[in-house]
Amino acid sequence: MSALTSSDVLRPGAKGFKGLIQRAVFAAMPWFFSVLRRVKPIARLGKNNYLTSRYDDVREVFATDTAFGVVYQPKLDVIMGGQPFFLGMGDTAEYRADTDAMRRVVLPADLPGLASRVEALAEAVVAAAPGRIEVVDTLVRTVTFAFLSEYLGVPEPQQGHLSVWGTRLFEFQFADQGNDPALRAEVDEIAPALRAHIQSEIERRRADPQGDDVLARCLRLQAAGDPWFTDDRIRTALTGFIVGGPPQPPMVVPQAMEQLLRRPHALAEAQAAARAGDDARLAAYVLEAMRFDPLAPGLPRVALKDWTLAAGTSHACTIPAGATVLAAFASAMMDPRRIADPRRFDPDRPASDYIHFGFGLHECFGRHINRATLHLMLKPLLKRQGLRRAPGGAGRLRKNGAFAERLELLFD
Repeated sequence: MSALTSSDVLRPGAKGFKGLIQRAVFAAMPWFFSVLRRVKPIARLGKNNYLTSRYDDVREVFATDTAFGVVYQPKLDVIMGGQPFFLGMGDTAEYRADTDAMRRVVLPADLPGLASRVEALAEAVVAAAPGRIEVVDTLVRTVTFAFLSEYLGVPEPQQGHLSVWGTRLFEFQFADQGNDPALRAEVDEIAPALRAHIQSEIERRRADPQGDDVLARCLRLQAAGDPWFTDDRIRTALTGFIVGGPPQPPMVVPQAMEQLLRRPHALAEAQAAARAGDDARLAAYVLEAMRFDPLAPGLPRVALKDWTLAAGTSHACTIPAGATVLAAFASAMMDPRRIADPRRFDPDRPASDYIHFGFGLHECFGRHINRATLHLMLKPLLKRQGLRRAPGGAGRLRKNGAFAERLELLFD
């Protein structure tokens, strides 16, 4: 089956011994980070790669844009057909212009409506389930791509699936450390097809940009003569949002559900908040659950110049220009030097304890949408009585590399 028409959102995972090793590495990561935080907080891995694991050092990497730049541009060029996207930029005038333009069409006032839409979609999915539901694909991925494609104004293509295209491109951009040639071959099909699909929507709707989705707002600004809103910039921004946005909740929301299931008391309290309609309290439980299994172990940055990280401390280390640094935010959120009793599940933690969405210049652009909606994908399910794992392995979260793959739950 062509990558363009495939309905398999995730590629086949590693099998046999390779799969066993992969699962063991992911399972051992919290222990590995705890050792590094004590013994070698800034560890050199290989010739020109470093890993930093303590909270203060991770925040320093994210916050020091003059010394640590993003590494995303080469693969973004493949996805965007060479058009610049702000995720690959430093703190430049172009970056500021691009993000400012997007803040004119992605508005804080949209959040209540998006929250209501997510909860309604999730309720419909759960209500249609006969007491047994698969959380990753049937619930979270269905809801995520439905509401975000509506909001962005990018419908399903006639041949293909946005969930497949977006997830493949997300994997290529953020999780393909080995530069898999098979994945690259799929990307070379999918990326131009997604760009063409979005461009066709721009042209179709230009004459009549009705509605109040992001594309409609962009086209109205274009028609009003705003010079920023060219077809290339609109297409590139929407492509970036499809690639960087909807693939994330199907990873982190099921992982949060798994963490709640491991803690019956926390699960019961989250369910009480859901049934009481206390969305702020429910969001706190889901955010805290995500701390135990976040989106990724860390985010990479490249040293733009020689920089002494953690200067003035006993573990200070000079990172040479050109080196890659993995800022391990999963480790930082478990650092007892800054996080009180980090192994304790505590939904009342201060916001500063969380680095789920990055920090600094390249903190996730969609973080406000995530905070307004992620917990509501689980709310209708948490309201059900008798919520429990399905029997056997089906009731345990199964992963495919970095991606959540399957989790089945029962309810009365």
